[in-house]
Amino acid sequence: MEPVPSHRFSDATDVVPAWGASDPESVGSSSPLGATLRDGGVNFSVFSKDATQIDILLFDDEQASEPSTVISLDPYRHRTYHYWHAFVRGIGPGQVYAYRAHGPVVAERGLLFDRDKVLLDPYAKAIVVPTAYDRRAAALPGDNVATAMRSVVVDPGTYDWEGDRPLRRPAAETVIYEMHVRGFTRHPNSGVAAHKRGTYAGLIDKIPYLRDLGINAVELLPVFQFDPQGAPDDLVNYWGYQPVSFFAPHHTYASTSGALAVLDEFRDMVKALHRAGIEVILDVVYNHTAEGRPDEPTFAYRGLANDHYYILEQDRSRYADYSGCGNTLNANQSIVRRLILDSLRYWVSEMHVDGFRFDLASILARDERGRPRSRPPVLWDIESDPILAGTKLIAEAWDAAGLYQVGSFVGDAWLEWNGRFRDDVRRFVRGDHGTVQGLAARLVGSPDIYGQDHREAEQSVNFVTSHDGFTLNDLVSYNGKHNQANGEGNRDGDNDNHSWNCGIEGPSTDPEVEALRTRQIKNLLVLNLLAAGMPMLVMGDEVRRTQHGNNNAYCQDNEISWFDWDLVERHADVRRFAARLIAYHTCPVGDGLPLVLNELLERAEIEWHGVRLHRPDWSEDSHSLAISLHSLRAAVCLHGMVNAYWEPLTFEVPSTLSPTGESTPWRRWIDTSLPSPQDIAPWHAAAPMTDWEYTVQPRSVVVLIRTGCPVAH
Repeated sequence: MEPVPSHRFSDATDVVPAWGASDPESVGSSSPLGATLRDGGVNFSVFSKDATQIDILLFDDEQASEPSTVISLDPYRHRTYHYWHAFVRGIGPGQVYAYRAHGPVVAERGLLFDRDKVLLDPYAKAIVVPTAYDRRAAALPGDNVATAMRSVVVDPGTYDWEGDRPLRRPAAETVIYEMHVRGFTRHPNSGVAAHKRGTYAGLIDKIPYLRDLGINAVELLPVFQFDPQGAPDDLVNYWGYQPVSFFAPHHTYASTSGALAVLDEFRDMVKALHRAGIEVILDVVYNHTAEGRPDEPTFAYRGLANDHYYILEQDRSRYADYSGCGNTLNANQSIVRRLILDSLRYWVSEMHVDGFRFDLASILARDERGRPRSRPPVLWDIESDPILAGTKLIAEAWDAAGLYQVGSFVGDAWLEWNGRFRDDVRRFVRGDHGTVQGLAARLVGSPDIYGQDHREAEQSVNFVTSHDGFTLNDLVSYNGKHNQANGEGNRDGDNDNHSWNCGIEGPSTDPEVEALRTRQIKNLLVLNLLAAGMPMLVMGDEVRRTQHGNNNAYCQDNEISWFDWDLVERHADVRRFAARLIAYHTCPVGDGLPLVLNELLERAEIEWHGVRLHRPDWSEDSHSLAISLHSLRAAVCLHGMVNAYWEPLTFEVPSTLSPTGESTPWRRWIDTSLPSPQDIAPWHAAAPMTDWEYTVQPRSVVVLIRTGCPVAH
């Protein structure tokens, strides 16, 4: 049975009646959800419990202003339980389609159907955004067919992976580089061809840079299709935390046009990164959508099943907002739970990604009334799913409504962004009082947080900076945020950054200020990359990338956010320093078997010191600490001395005598007060120590190394 041609309609009586009554095959199947290729056509299936009619809209091309065909589904024949479905012959990959959903508008029940709004398929694997796209038209009354995003039928099985598989790199050997696909190569000085700047293909061109730096995992800011207009007027949604799809890669990150080409270019990028030994981790947003509040645009979920997809207040005309973005996905509702699981499985099985960082992951622990659950079904489903086994699962273990679960996030497989690591290390390096004990705990894997549950040290994802906040350069260059470009009167962004400008706010030509800033950056890199746990760096921190004091650049698709490639040579000393630290962290650990944190601490034989051996100063006024340990990454001993004080401090150095009476001298591996290349040396070329004391300069870190140590057991 051929689809019935459509015509423009303005009221229900103009809708083409149900079709295919004489063709049983046209009924289609409720499973699987989405648009699925079958012999000679496509099966469509979508969930909508309270709809009274669903229309499938077919478009001749990606820019068509009207559908060429509208298929109105018969609720008696094309509906099974709450699933509307149909099989359409004669179409295939590349077919552009969308839905309309007719139904009641009963705000007090959370029902917000609007038959005039064109809806995306929640399971669409590709999405096209026409040049006429207008976010406002999806929010205002009336038909938005000419300006709406549409879904595209794809065949994910046609891509040639050439034997590629996810890498499954041990967490203990992983260094994450948080980056933005567009921002990495968008700058005119990137050296990437103009048509590839800011794209998946552009990132491929820069893989040699990542390899030279030593990075073995990239964490991409959101690449799910998002609403580019979800930002204040005259600005754009740069970060991508406004998703409209959980399956389709973002279309403008492709260097070629066409919805299907986007998928291939994304997969080309993953394959190329894997060949370079680099894992791909996606920053995923399963906590809210771009539909915002009820008076904002309708893209898909609100128009199909608003009361199922979102957590509603007791007044069901209002959304509960635990995300700070206007709505909250109802993650533990069965339909949404299935959507999240199916999305994750798709990105692993069909797109070959290696892991996920879950934005505001604590929202996924909330039930359908917003209450935290001790055993949230969706989190246990993710953890126990065999397709996801071995995938890196990283939780931002808090939400925007005050639920904070660092150290208590549900499950055994989850790693966590350690926000306390960020804050304690920043405060110590800044010179705050009462920070030595906190620093000590962060350096050895945060046993006060993670030591009680037999978890590996890598449960703690250690970071000093992330996309959300100051860059490393700005952390030592600004006392306060400077977000005026965001158009919100500098009210947005965090006010508590634990930053210090080293004496001058913003850029400086004073060589002493610049030298201090570089030293502070190196101090922070040492503490981050040598601490027990899995470290994360932010794109450009290794070359002192600046956002000019903007700590909330979510809407800045310009040089505020882009990687400035001139900095690679300008700050080659910092890049070299970071690369040598990364090389140490990516060395294999011991026998390769995972160690729980407490076992690691025992085998490392850690000893704490102050300026005097075995006499650490834990007082409120202390600004110094020293640590001795066996490294499990090689047969070496390390002795680190940290001075956050504003005057030099002379530390005693431990004896080099082994239990058998043999002696191997300490060598100076790192001294952040020294100019490059003396600041960090290859082990074989490190200067030997001739004294039993070492003077650590103000605001500096020194690490001594002794090779030939017995392997720790």
